[in-house]
Amino acid sequence: MAGNDAFVKNMDILAYHDLDGKPWFQMAMQVVDGRYYLYGSHFKASGWAIVDVTDPAKPEYMKFVPGPELKGQTTPKIQVADGLMITALGGSLPMLHGAAIDDPYEEGIYIWDVKDPVNPKRLCHWQTGGLLGVHRFFYNGGRYVHLSASCKGFSGFIYRILDIVDPAHPVEVGRWWAPEQWAAGYIENRAADIESLLDGDMMHGPAYPKGKLSYVSYGGAGMMILDISDITLPKLVGQLRHHPPFAGKLCGARCHTVLPLSKRDYVVMTSEGERFHVYRSEQLKAAQPLNFIGMVDVSDPADPTLVSTFPYPEVPAGSPFKNFNETPGWGAGPFGPHNIHEPHDHPALEDRNDRVYCAYFHAGLRAYDISDAFIPKEIAYFIPPDPEEWAFNNEAGDLFPGPRLGTAEDVIVDHRGNIFVDTQHAGLYVLRCTV
Repeated sequence: MAGNDAFVKNMDILAYHDLDGKPWFQMAMQVVDGRYYLYGSHFKASGWAIVDVTDPAKPEYMKFVPGPELKGQTTPKIQVADGLMITALGGSLPMLHGAAIDDPYEEGIYIWDVKDPVNPKRLCHWQTGGLLGVHRFFYNGGRYVHLSASCKGFSGFIYRILDIVDPAHPVEVGRWWAPEQWAAGYIENRAADIESLLDGDMMHGPAYPKGKLSYVSYGGAGMMILDISDITLPKLVGQLRHHPPFAGKLCGARCHTVLPLSKRDYVVMTSEGERFHVYRSEQLKAAQPLNFIGMVDVSDPADPTLVSTFPYPEVPAGSPFKNFNETPGWGAGPFGPHNIHEPHDHPALEDRNDRVYCAYFHAGLRAYDISDAFIPKEIAYFIPPDPEEWAFNNEAGDLFPGPRLGTAEDVIVDHRGNIFVDTQHAGLYVLRCTV
């Protein structure tokens, strides 16, 4: 089993699956007739896959569902709830996928019926009307899908809310944007949009509804808290900026995720680390700012307050690195927080208000105790072994410079306590925390 050379603390490795050589990006889950189905959206390949994880020690690959066969296509995000699967569509980026900026792709979302969990039936294709398509989104069942999506006349991604009471015919019922995003007659340019807008006001998302409020990660603008008591007219209640000094100077989302705890008046707030491609010598000319995970007190939504930051990931004994910022013989590696486990108020998923799991790129999966919001503590980690080869690359073979490093992308934890971690180039690991 792969994983024998991993660095592990307070975790058991239950299983590994190579995902048929097609790495995943985001994951989702549903339970049907007592069986647990894990759904993955692909980082490079266009499409989605289904794995039966009823027995977490023996993942069974069920099906690959192909997406649009277009050179510029990416299908990175997925949510499953109430027998529906929502999948994002957008254009790939040269630095991450090796495609040209003008290669063709479909944009928007597909909505699928997955009441038969291994035979999805596509119900519709909703298009944003913008150029970038859909990035992240929130759906935990019910009537509304909360999207980070492009929109004609606006720069970057804005907040758009779909009513899917009839999932075959979605209707947009609400939207919100930062004032600087409104640009009537704006002409989109994918090559410039993402790179130039990262420091400014652009939704990364998703939006996380909790009661009458929605908590939204908004890139360089930080966290936005919106009143959605009238779903057709979201209103700004509070905002917390953190950039600068936190978050990178290159391509990571300045504010990546804001996750309200279900039973406490706190939000977990993260920036996004940097990936392989930014560490070319011609790009990385200065020290990168500190990326972070933080606890934010939102007992007064009009005055969100950062009360603590998480510790630097522990470097294991025997590691070839003295830290995760410097790679011997190269310079720097892909480092910083990426996706965290997001319970989504979903019946299949673990919802512990005292624990956070984060895929921390080449620092691996990190687990934290947040029972005291002022003193988050790292309690466990899993660093995957380095891949034997890149699962995908460009024709020149130089898309990913530097050494091959095991890199954690996403994490999802089921209500049984099983932890699923996918890696950028080496498949899926199933773990359990022993503390």
